Amino acid sequence: MLAPIKFDDASNPAHALPPPDGDTRPDERFDELTRLARRHFSVTLALVMRVDGERQELSSCDGLAADRVFVHTPRGLSFCRQAVPGDESHADDLLVIPDTLADNRVHDHPLVVDNPCIRSYAGCPLRNENGETLGVFCLLDTSPRELDDAERECLRDFARLAEAILARDQSAAQLKEDQDALSKREKRMALAIAGSGTGIWDRNIVTNEIHYSAGWKAILGYADWELTNQLNDSYQRVHPDDLAYVQAAIQAHFDRKTPSYDVEHRIQCKDGSYKWISSRGKVVSRDGTGQPLRMIGTTTDITAMRAMSERLQENVDLITSLTNEVPGLVFQYQLLPDGESFFSYASAGIEEIYELTPQQVAANAAVINTIVHPDDLAAYRASLEISAANLTPWHLEYRVELPRQGLRWRQGDAQPRRLEDGGTLWHGFITDVTERKRIESELKEFATIDSLTQLPNRRHFMVQIEAELARIRHAKEGYAAILMCDLDHFKLINDTWGHAVGDRTLRHFASILQAELGAQGIAGRVGGEEFAVMLPNADLIDARAFAERMQRRMVEAPLAECDWRIALTVSIGIAVMNAADATADAPLSRSDAALYRAKERGRNRIECH
Repeated sequence: MLAPIKFDDASNPAHALPPPDGDTRPDERFDELTRLARRHFSVTLALVMRVDGERQELSSCDGLAADRVFVHTPRGLSFCRQAVPGDESHADDLLVIPDTLADNRVHDHPLVVDNPCIRSYAGCPLRNENGETLGVFCLLDTSPRELDDAERECLRDFARLAEAILARDQSAAQLKEDQDALSKREKRMALAIAGSGTGIWDRNIVTNEIHYSAGWKAILGYADWELTNQLNDSYQRVHPDDLAYVQAAIQAHFDRKTPSYDVEHRIQCKDGSYKWISSRGKVVSRDGTGQPLRMIGTTTDITAMRAMSERLQENVDLITSLTNEVPGLVFQYQLLPDGESFFSYASAGIEEIYELTPQQVAANAAVINTIVHPDDLAAYRASLEISAANLTPWHLEYRVELPRQGLRWRQGDAQPRRLEDGGTLWHGFITDVTERKRIESELKEFATIDSLTQLPNRRHFMVQIEAELARIRHAKEGYAAILMCDLDHFKLINDTWGHAVGDRTLRHFASILQAELGAQGIAGRVGGEEFAVMLPNADLIDARAFAERMQRRMVEAPLAECDWRIALTVSIGIAVMNAADATADAPLSRSDAALYRAKERGRNRIECH
């Protein structure tokens, strides 16, 4: 594992010595753990090793002075391989070797028979939530020794703290990987837009200004500097016969009568000729009264598409070839007046999107209903009915259950058109958005959880309270208890023991709170050392009983720090939320006022509003 080595006294830990060469250095985040472990167990050496394949890497050690430290060491030369063997015989527990000379596995190990003559070893494997081995937390001594049950559990506690650091590393690395992948996809999309002849516009509705991308201006033959950003100038370029239609479509979207702005019209180019364009946009921000503030959209030159539609039959092979190369399903879907439906055209992408062939949906589209997830089927049908009734664009994100791919997310977009016989015809596109939905879900989780305590953060806790209040007000009856909890003398703990112990204090209290709470309600961290609790259907008597149990648990379970037991107390303020409350802030303020009285009257108290 390490050679050549010698051991220093406890007052001069040599883990701070840098490695002589190479870019890999010990991880200082583990240093406090190894230092505390060495002092707590009174051993010669405490260290954290990362394990990677057939090699291991030193992350931190305390008690070692070295002329040279081999940061990367083959696992075959290590005691740690015994703690995480290939046969997984110690997969869920630590390994303790009280006397190395009496153990056949290591009695002839160079570090046992030669300097520094290690006589005892204890190692606890570090694993992630999937059970994969990440490393080992080790204790080594030059004297034989056994660990009792309490010492073994304490070593496991040290290992769990190290595992938390490694878990955060893995989570951060995965998030960075996802962010990089998302950034690459965004760049590819930007390149695709730039090469597709699509322009982007951004309208400030308050100032009547509209900004165009260089690609938008190029569609009309203008250079980047040749157009103003005044909206009135923009309207003058719209064909006179199309202007009223365009303005009416925009106003309908402003008034929320349509989910998006989507029109096809003619527009004048720099040389005086007209082009057909497809302009799509959506209001992305509104003020407090619902008035639109900003709308963003795209414009695509569809002049060639209009001309192509007149000779569709002769070019059908070309169109089919093009659409089959698009990742996703390009389709033409028809709903007959009698309610029957079918795909008059489906690109080859239907095999990936629905695991069907174009022939299977050419006569009847009912088979799609068996693929759409049962929980989304009603929304799927309703969205098509609304689109057909109002001739509004169809847009929906929904799940499908496929024989080969399993559960997947799909996004569909289509433009409807009324047929002469009263039926409806959609032209649209369906794509796979499973990966995007997964990333959105992960980002949502990161945004709602307090990373230190793993409780809901203030924002998410307030959302939960608002939801409960909405339920109470809708029923016009019921109530819920709101408790504000503040750790007493938390600043003194930080000043005396340091912020690391302060953080462990917060985690300790959060674990007690969550264990006592169970499934009764929810808790959240709403400030530095402030926590809030909501107990649905609980009155002041129920809430006080819960608070008293919490205070008893705090007395029974002080924070263990080395050989010390840090006594913790908590002040609690209680209020009741009912249907008369206009917002969740009101009962929260009342419980906060009660908490203030509890602290003012000596702390470690419970006060009710």
